[in-house]
Amino acid sequence: MRVLRVARFAAKLAHLGFHVAPETMALMQDMVKQGELEFLTAERVWQEWHKSLTTSSPEVFLDILRQCGALKVVLPELDALFGVPQPEQWHPEIDTGIHTLMVAKQAAELSELTTVRFAAQVHDLGKALTPKEEWPSHKLHTHTGQKVIKALCARVRVPNDYRDLALAVCAQHSNVHRAFELKPSTFVKIFAKLDVWRKPEKLEQVLLCCQADHQGRKGLENEAYPQAERFRLVYQAAINVDVQSIISDGFKGKAIKEELDRRRALAIEQTLAHQQESK
Repeated sequence: MRVLRVARFAAKLAHLGFHVAPETMALMQDMVKQGELEFLTAERVWQEWHKSLTTSSPEVFLDILRQCGALKVVLPELDALFGVPQPEQWHPEIDTGIHTLMVAKQAAELSELTTVRFAAQVHDLGKALTPKEEWPSHKLHTHTGQKVIKALCARVRVPNDYRDLALAVCAQHSNVHRAFELKPSTFVKIFAKLDVWRKPEKLEQVLLCCQADHQGRKGLENEAYPQAERFRLVYQAAINVDVQSIISDGFKGKAIKEELDRRRALAIEQTLAHQQESK
């Protein structure tokens, strides 16, 4: 418990220039080697992790735990990302673990929501499962990552709202990055999967995580993320489609949703065409 508290303390005071002293780090490493962390309950791990998410530098919590060897014990899913390479053309930092720390830092700068910060930290967990012969490509990580997130959240008793946003970001972040390649009907499908018609705030939370992912790369921390603006634009077009007019036009049952999807896709298509014309 003391090891986790020191890591959280470091995250809380990092903006003031606080560093863990070498002798303290050596003591923490000894405690880990002696197996003291293996008796920590799941609730304790989540309690400290959650508190770290409220600090100004949540990435420091993870980094300190990794330096002392504790991350491998308490959060092996995150520790497994270190040493896993990514394509250098997209990720100048190469290492997935380093990328995760950078994303955690960016997410904390973009949002104070701990759900957003958590989702950003775990969005790439699937990359640890990519077979080495496929490195540095990770074509299936958005699928494999969901299983890891579910297992992690069950193990350390992560609340459902944190888990649900993390799963959504894991599943959709690659699609959001490809915003300028998506068809209008694909936007509608993504919105349905994210349940944004009932939970409009969820879209913004996902977009913040995706922006953190985009900017959590070496030398690209201040790069613009126009994909988020495109998603906001097409969402406004889609949400303005009136379902009552569809019912008034005589559509019934299942046909209502089909027509609603069609009109939403059409509204998106028209909005994007208009935007293109006005450039």
